Amino acid sequence: MLADCLEMEGMQVKLCPDGNAGLNAFRRDPYDVCLLDVMLPQKDGFTLAREIRALNQHTPLIFLTARSLKEDKLLGFSLGADDYITKPFDEQELVCRIHAVLKRTQPAGPLPPVTGPVALGQYRFDPSNQTLLLGSRTKRLTERENELLKLLCQSRGQLVRRDDVLRTLWGQTDYFSGRSLDVFITKLRKYLADDPAVQIETLHRVGFILTVG
Repeated sequence: MLADCLEMEGMQVKLCPDGNAGLNAFRRDPYDVCLLDVMLPQKDGFTLAREIRALNQHTPLIFLTARSLKEDKLLGFSLGADDYITKPFDEQELVCRIHAVLKRTQPAGPLPPVTGPVALGQYRFDPSNQTLLLGSRTKRLTERENELLKLLCQSRGQLVRRDDVLRTLWGQTDYFSGRSLDVFITKLRKYLADDPAVQIETLHRVGFILTVG
């Protein structure tokens, strides 16, 4: 019934009957938010949350449970929950809470397009000339390396989804294109390795975040 309600609100829902099925689904596909019942069969919601957090630190988690003990709530939040809702609850309130969590955790929108030289820590990236400069050293990038770094700079500090990169630069999302993307990410990390403040973080099967600390 809850899945039907959320779908009527325009959400795409994957309903999993137990904790093991939930973990397997999370491993297969990226999700914007996970709703976890604490009293799940086979693997309880707290255990599932630990295992999800081991795979991904960013996907929002909302616990739905009849257990209202303070200790349970504290445990849920200590595991990285973004919200903890006790039963019975109003379905419209749940929808509002989901939207509130997504608003806090998802990017606000794309940054302005990269059209000129960009400062990346100690580096200077010039996409128009396909160059990466560090002091007196210049690294000439290939066209695909250049376009990939442009995409990461475009959303610096924000998640760039893996499938979006593959569709934009490779035109497809098959296994071999994915392996090629991983190779290019490794190359860019090597090029940027002289400044530890510049990092390309990988979220397994989800995407990448370029950070300049």
